[in-house]
Amino acid sequence: MPVILVVYHSQTGSTERMARAVTQGAAGIENTKVILKKAVDTSLEDLLACDGLAIGTPENFGYMSGAVKDFFDRTFYPAEGKVFRKPYVVFVSAGNDGTGALSSIERIALGYQFKKVYDPVIARNSQGGVTDEIIERCRELGQTIAGGIEAGIY
Repeated sequence: MPVILVVYHSQTGSTERMARAVTQGAAGIENTKVILKKAVDTSLEDLLACDGLAIGTPENFGYMSGAVKDFFDRTFYPAEGKVFRKPYVVFVSAGNDGTGALSSIERIALGYQFKKVYDPVIARNSQGGVTDEIIERCRELGQTIAGGIEAGIY
């Protein structure tokens, strides 16, 4: 049974809404277990036990949240060599354009040697924030990573 880890941080609730939609989408794939965890509560064991992960963050000062960065800091060296090509996706709730938060996560993911499997979802406040369309795209994000893992594509 594939295990998808949805790890996120949210202060205002926007990223949490996105995380719940990703979780809902992934859970819609038969025989898939989905674990939704706040970044501060996510452990190395969670990372090692999952078959794929979805990473969600608000954009803070043009960067990922400190809690998501802390998750990476706590798990990077202990996970080294143990997560090669693990599939991942990203979702961002952005006050600006989200590119800084996205690029910082993608740089760190290169160090882990994760495999990006789908385009990120970015909810920009200038475009209405977390709209119904964004929620649907997050569900699709969850379905895509879970379905791809379940089918053996990733």
